[in-house]
Amino acid sequence: MVGTNVKAETLALMNKRSEMENEMDIIISRLCQPGGPGLEGNLLDPQGFPRADIDVFQVRGDRHRLSVLRNDHKSITKEIEKNIEVLHSAHVGVMLPQKRTVEGEEVIHTRPMAVTGAEPSFVTSFVPGRTLVGVDSPSGLPFAVFDEVQEGSPAALDGIMVGDQLIKFGSVEGGDNLLMRLAREGRMSEGNPVPVIVLRRGVQVQLTVTPRQWSGPGLLGCHIQPL
Repeated sequence: MVGTNVKAETLALMNKRSEMENEMDIIISRLCQPGGPGLEGNLLDPQGFPRADIDVFQVRGDRHRLSVLRNDHKSITKEIEKNIEVLHSAHVGVMLPQKRTVEGEEVIHTRPMAVTGAEPSFVTSFVPGRTLVGVDSPSGLPFAVFDEVQEGSPAALDGIMVGDQLIKFGSVEGGDNLLMRLAREGRMSEGNPVPVIVLRRGVQVQLTVTPRQWSGPGLLGCHIQPL
C-alpha cells in the first residue's frame, strides 16, 4: 500500500503542477504581450505617474500571483522529486550470486526489493565486460538534443556541449509542449542555477546551468531540438 499511496500522491502533485504551469503561461503571455509591461518593466511613466497605457492594478496582481505560483511550483517540484526517490528506492536492485556468460559478457541478474503496489521501471545498463539487468534508471530517457551552442554563451560556459542529449532541465523531464516549457523554465530561473542532466557519449552528466543575460540572444545561447 505504501508504494500505491506514494504513486497516487505523486500523480496528483504532477497534475497540480501542470495546472500551475498552465496558469503561469497565461499570466506570462498577458504580461509579455506587445506593448505590455513584461515581467519586470516599469509601471510608472517618465513623470513618475502610473502608466496610462496599462492596467497597473491588474499588472501588479498578475506579478504577485506569478511570484506565488513560482514559489509553489518549486515546493511542489521538491515534493515530487522526494516521492520519486521513494518509489525508486523501493526497487533498488539486490545482486544475486547466480551469474552466467552471454557472448563473452558477464551477466549479473538483479532483483527489485518488493513493495506492495509499486510498479518496477527497469532498464538494462551496459558496462564493458558486464551487463546489469534489472537496475532502476535514476531518470528518464533523453527527450531533446543541443544541436547548437554559441561560443561564450551561458550554456557553453556552464558546460553544455553540442550533441548533449537532454534528460532533465529543472522540472522539465519530457512530455508535451517541450520547447514552450523549456523556455518558461529558463525565464523563470533567470539568474538562478538550474539542475541539468544530459547524456554525453552514453554517459549521464550532471550540470548546473544559470540562465542569464549576455551579449548574444536569449538567456542561454543555445538551440534545442526535440528528439
